Amino acid sequence: MSKVTFENLLEAGVHFGHMKRKWNPAMAPYIFEEKKGIHIIDLNKTIAHLDQACAAMKQIAKSGKKVLFVATKKQAKDIVAQKVGEVNMPFVTERWTGGMLTNFQTTRKSIRKMATIDKMQSDGTWATLNKRERLFKTRQREKLEKNFGSIADMTRQPAAIFIVDILKEHIALAEARRLNIPTFAMVDTNSNPKAVDFPIPANDDATKSISIILDAICGSIKEGLEERKNTKGADKDEEGEVAVEKKSAKAEVVAEGEASTEENND
Repeated sequence: MSKVTFENLLEAGVHFGHMKRKWNPAMAPYIFEEKKGIHIIDLNKTIAHLDQACAAMKQIAKSGKKVLFVATKKQAKDIVAQKVGEVNMPFVTERWTGGMLTNFQTTRKSIRKMATIDKMQSDGTWATLNKRERLFKTRQREKLEKNFGSIADMTRQPAAIFIVDILKEHIALAEARRLNIPTFAMVDTNSNPKAVDFPIPANDDATKSISIILDAICGSIKEGLEERKNTKGADKDEEGEVAVEKKSAKAEVVAEGEASTEENND
């Protein structure tokens, strides 16, 4: 459950859609009414879909897999960087580089280049470079950091992708669909919810709206990570108990063997 109430969503302006002339007919089931030429999103539907998305996100996090967040629009960049960074998930808030998922090996090469430059600075190689080479490497490192720094820990393709504004991030959505990666997204009244596996009907332009939806999603991921941690801890305790029992059993067998040897000697 997302733990977000109807009132919370209303205060954040999640219900405000686009003007009627910009709407996508596929969003009809999620529109409550039209008011002054603007479509109003049915928040009851938002809550239902948000709950489904949160439940799925929790399971993904509990299984130890990664979710990639994509939001390059100005209103969402800082929010995503902050909230997603807190749950240690990869995110893209600058520019989506074409082929980031479909050509993942090339993406990993770019990340390794960044690591190589870092190694040069720490192992003394940096001091052997001339001024021009250092400047080139520094600029290259900055560019790589900007585009790939936030996904440096993503060693394999993500288990799912979360998108803010599927119209703006249509390339990321297309790549995820091509690879059959489950897609989660905030879909406004000008979007096609059928293109997403877990659509969340919501205003994807307002900062407060984006923030409250991400709060719920990241909260579920955090719960999943905590449950995973607790399960691992319980498994370790159980393994420890089993090891102690085995040790005790072995000691008993040895003791019985020694006792039997003494009896035979007598």
